[in-house]
Amino acid sequence: MHRSTPLGHILVTGGAGFIGCALSQLLASSATSWTVVDNLHPQVHPSGERPAALAPEAALVIADVSDEDTFARLGDLRPDIVIHLAAETGTGQSLHEASRHSLANVVGTTRLTDWLSATGHNPGHILLTSSRAVYGEGQWRERSGRVFYPGQRSHAMMSACQWDFPDAVGLPASAAETQPMPTSVYGATKLAQEHVLSAWTLSHGVPLSIFRLQNVYGPGQSLTNPYTGIVTLFSRLAKAGTSIPVYEDGEIIRDFVFIDDVAAALVAGLRAVPDGVRTLDVGTGMPTSITKLAATMADHHQAPSPHVTGQFRDGDVRHALADVSATRKELGWQSLVDIHEGVARLQEWIDAQENVS
Repeated sequence: MHRSTPLGHILVTGGAGFIGCALSQLLASSATSWTVVDNLHPQVHPSGERPAALAPEAALVIADVSDEDTFARLGDLRPDIVIHLAAETGTGQSLHEASRHSLANVVGTTRLTDWLSATGHNPGHILLTSSRAVYGEGQWRERSGRVFYPGQRSHAMMSACQWDFPDAVGLPASAAETQPMPTSVYGATKLAQEHVLSAWTLSHGVPLSIFRLQNVYGPGQSLTNPYTGIVTLFSRLAKAGTSIPVYEDGEIIRDFVFIDDVAAALVAGLRAVPDGVRTLDVGTGMPTSITKLAATMADHHQAPSPHVTGQFRDGDVRHALADVSATRKELGWQSLVDIHEGVARLQEWIDAQENVS
């Protein structure tokens, strides 16, 4: 059960990033106010300038959510809606920069709740963008039908090129069915965000929407951030006429979801406020192997075929796919852009950026 609500004063942490800019284009003009707090980190914003994709109606406060005085700088702002996007997102990077990820993701979230508590203000709705990384490897099913949680693949296992768990297949992750078991520091901090906000909102009677996003890609994604994701990396390699290197045996499974579909899901979630805490998965529900993604990109650019390297990343999951049936039912939403159309639209945007520069 949920109720519809009009948009009012909206605070968006991390709102100058990829998803935040897309949301601002859809909603900022219809909000009473749209206030963005973002530190414009050089890894994402190398120029340090306000992104052109951020809607002109958005008031930008350049500050770090983990700093003690950041939210106090907002003065008497009392948001009707808080959209919490602020996060460090590099899965592999988080293993070696755990403090940085913990400060942004965990302390940044507690700074937000402390500020709300100090002001005595309860928003009408908080929306958190979480991640499929909270599931880790998720559930797998043996041939016998037994479902189990295999946990993290060890370094020794992958060094022996044992990519899969014997006689088993990975299952789609569902917030209602799959127990979170993160295998990365990033995933652990995103799960901590969920727990902190769940505890605070339940204690204060504030509705909370948690959206666990799969691999988001599309126009607006950083082209300079080496930890953004493999879609833009593969695009650069294929466009340069280089054969794309594919890790493991090329059969890593991901659920690549286009930015427009993600933004549409978040908008639907904002307009349909839950009665308590609601956790939903956002993806296509369609598995794509890394080899298929690389081949799609290579075909688009008429580049050489991808090649399998056998390399691997410690802590990487083998199978990540969303069960989006609950999201479709709850929000009346579905993804519309498949991987072929998404790759083409992303490349058109990249070409346009390069022509401008």
